[in-house]
Amino acid sequence: MTATAKVTINRDRLLERFLRYVRVGTPADPNSPTYPSSECQRELGRMLAQELAAMSVDDARQDEHALVWGTVPASIDGTCPTVALVAHVDTSPEAPGHGVRPDVIESYPGGDITLSSGVVISLDSSPSLADLVGKTLITTDGTTLLGGDDKAGVAIIMELAQTLIENPHLPHGPVRVLFTCDEEIGHGTDKIDLNQLDAMVAYTIDGGGRGTIDVETFSADGATVRFIGHNIHPSIGKGRMVNAARAASDFVSALPRDRQTPETTDNRDGFIHPNSITGGVGEATVELILRSFESDDLEVYADQIRSVADSIAKQTPGIRAEVEIRRQYRNMRDGLVNFPEAVSLAEQAFANLGRQANREIIRGGTDGSQLTEKGLPTPNLSSGQHNIHAVTEFACLDEMVEATEHLVEMLGLWSEHRV
Repeated sequence: MTATAKVTINRDRLLERFLRYVRVGTPADPNSPTYPSSECQRELGRMLAQELAAMSVDDARQDEHALVWGTVPASIDGTCPTVALVAHVDTSPEAPGHGVRPDVIESYPGGDITLSSGVVISLDSSPSLADLVGKTLITTDGTTLLGGDDKAGVAIIMELAQTLIENPHLPHGPVRVLFTCDEEIGHGTDKIDLNQLDAMVAYTIDGGGRGTIDVETFSADGATVRFIGHNIHPSIGKGRMVNAARAASDFVSALPRDRQTPETTDNRDGFIHPNSITGGVGEATVELILRSFESDDLEVYADQIRSVADSIAKQTPGIRAEVEIRRQYRNMRDGLVNFPEAVSLAEQAFANLGRQANREIIRGGTDGSQLTEKGLPTPNLSSGQHNIHAVTEFACLDEMVEATEHLVEMLGLWSEHRV
C-alpha cells in the first residue's frame, strides 16, 4: 500500500475554524433532563450544518436531537467501505465553558506560559510543552476551558471535508461526518442510529497530542449514593435531627484515600471517584464515577460502595442510604479485537507519512467506547489536545494539521478495500 496523492492542508483556515468554534460556549449540563442537555450545543451544531451545506455536502443536516450529519461522496468508482468520522460539540461541565477568549501563540519559544489572567501553564505540570517549541499553540485567558476537547476534533473533520471536496483527485470512499452532543456526561451515542450511520468503521477524533491510536479505554459505571435524614430547626434538634450532610461527608471520608483514587493511580489502575456532593440535613447525595480497564472490577467497586454506605447508615441512627449503579461504557478493546483493520490501517497511514504511531490506552472514554460496544469498531485518534478539562487547556495547530493529513492518507487506504 502506497501513499496517496499529496495535498497541503490549509492551516490558516483550520485555525480560523477552531477559533470560531471555541468561542461558542457549549458545556454539557449533567442535571438537565433534555437532549441535548444545553441549547448552546444546538447552536454550534446549527453552525456546523450550515458550513457543511456551504461546502456542497448535499445531505448536511442537524436532526431533532441536535446531532449533525453529512456525507462526502466517494471520489472513486467501485464499492469500498463507508468510514465515519465522529467528534463531540459539548465541553466538560466541570470548569467554566462560556466566554472563551482564545489566544494564539505563534512559534512557541519554550518555557512557562503566563496567560492574561495570570494563570501559568508550567513546564512542570505540562511536560508535553517541551516537544512543542516552535509550534503554534492556542490557549485561553486562564478563566475558562478552551474547548479543544473536542472542538479540535470538530475543526479537523470540517477542514478534512472541505479539503476532500476541493481536491477530487484524492482517493476515498464515502466519508460520513457526525457531530454528537453530551459526550462529556456519557450520552454522546444515545441518539445515534447505526443503520442511518451505515458505516463499516468509525474513528473518533478526540485524543491528545500527536500520532496516537487509542485502542483501549476504561470501562465505566456511575454511582449515586443518597443519604436520607430528618431536618428540624437546630434549636430543637437534640435527639431529633438526623443530619444527612454529615453522613455523606463520613461516607466520602471512609472511601480509600491512598489508593483507588484518580490522585493516586495511573496506567492500568482503576478508581472510585466521588466527584460531587450536594444536599443538606434532610437529604444529601454523593455522585461517583467508577473506572477500570476490566469490567469485572466495576462490580467489586460497586459492592465496596454499598458496603461503605450501609456501614455509615448503621453508625448514624435514623439515616437511610440508597445506592444506584448505572452502566456507562465498556473497554473498546473487546470490540476492536474482532476487526483489526480498524487499527492496522490507521497505523499504516502514519507509516506512509513517515510518522511513528503509538497504540495507547486511555484512562477515560469516548463516544468510540460506546459505538464499539454497539458493534461499530471505533478507535480514537489524536487531535492536538492538551491539559483537557482544565483552564490551562491548550491545543497545538501543527498537531491538528498532522491529524488532518493522517485522515486523508487513511481514507485513501480504506478506498483500496472492496466490500
